[in-house]
Amino acid sequence: MNPPGLEHLLTCLRFPSVSTDSTRNADVRACAEWLLGKVREMGLTGELHETPGHPVLLAKNKHLVGRRTVLLYAHYDVQPAEPLGEWKTPAFEPTIRDGRIFCRGATDNKGQLMAHMQGLAETLAKHADLPVNLTLLFEGEEEIGSPNLKPFLEQHRDELKCDVVAISDTGMVAPGVGTFTYGLRGIACLEAKVHGPAIDLHSGIFGGAVANPVTAVARLSATLHDAEGRVMMDGFYDGVRPIADWERTAWAALGDGDAEMLELTGSPALFGEPGYTERERRWARPTAEVNGIGGGYQGEGSKTVIGREAFVKLSFRLVPDQNPDVILKRAEAHLRKHLPQGVRLEIKPGHTGMPYLMDPHSTLGTAAQRALKKVFGDKVALIREGGSIPIVQAFKDVLQADTLLLGLALPDCQAHAPNENFPIANFEAGVRLNQALLAELA
Repeated sequence: MNPPGLEHLLTCLRFPSVSTDSTRNADVRACAEWLLGKVREMGLTGELHETPGHPVLLAKNKHLVGRRTVLLYAHYDVQPAEPLGEWKTPAFEPTIRDGRIFCRGATDNKGQLMAHMQGLAETLAKHADLPVNLTLLFEGEEEIGSPNLKPFLEQHRDELKCDVVAISDTGMVAPGVGTFTYGLRGIACLEAKVHGPAIDLHSGIFGGAVANPVTAVARLSATLHDAEGRVMMDGFYDGVRPIADWERTAWAALGDGDAEMLELTGSPALFGEPGYTERERRWARPTAEVNGIGGGYQGEGSKTVIGREAFVKLSFRLVPDQNPDVILKRAEAHLRKHLPQGVRLEIKPGHTGMPYLMDPHSTLGTAAQRALKKVFGDKVALIREGGSIPIVQAFKDVLQADTLLLGLALPDCQAHAPNENFPIANFEAGVRLNQALLAELA
């Protein structure tokens, strides 16, 4: 038998709420309006707030003096589903196989969002109230960097005042292991375009006389790291906060991360900055990555041309106390310093987000750990996570509130990839976690 609330989750998943695709704008709004109807059905007051992009949903119970105020954040937008041909079942038609729901957004973030919704619905149905003052904030632009959320927080600062923020948009280290993520890496993105001749040229007639932009981009990209994986930008590691001894001990106790990573990724070997374990590299060390590179002829067979331009897309994952704006300036300086002769460089900065770190042993942190133990048992993992949720630091900056990141995704849930999935058991655990968390925070 399906657990309570599962049908609502399946309905939510059928909305193709892809925020980056303008042809899906109506679907994004339809999903927001459907969620608004659900929060009103459970007895909360709610409304949609317009932004220059997609709407923000705000909902509340009756706020009483003397109770702790909790802001529960989630996002209802999803990544594009492409490449569609790699999905075993249609990307926006949820399918249950082997106890898991396969659908775009199943893990990121609708499964986790709807687990909290079901937890609230059951509590309100039983007690007609919640143990805390609750504010729900659901946005539709997380997958495009939340460009309008920080201005929204600033505009509604008084209305959104809270003691703590709770988010389930992160992962668990293993099935059945409650996981508290107390740190996130920041991010800084850019695209570099290398321009050469005014038009594509015949590589026989002109080859050897003009610089090839594709070759220049390849050489430029190769300057970012040394042979062992260290980032070679001047000043890149300035300000990086060292890993605490207790963190190294706690992370090492989680098991053989190297073996787990090889099995999970299918990589032939691990690679990265020397002197650190794979968990330390992913959770507490900064990186520079080439996310896309291209130029010249891409079709079948040969076409002997020197392309007029080429590009590379870069992202930098950052840790405390790095600043993404500073890193982007240093990245541009590095690329210009190492630009081969005969080409022109154009830099287009992308989205950024600050790294985040809180004390998991604080009063609020220990309350979150107690809630996890109620649901998952005594073993609780305290981790940082390599991904970025830029709005977490925005909550800290604008609302002066720490965020409790209590994830429900498993390492093999394939978020952002074809065949994204979410275990029904994790949905049920998320319902219980919502109820335990609010009780402990109260």
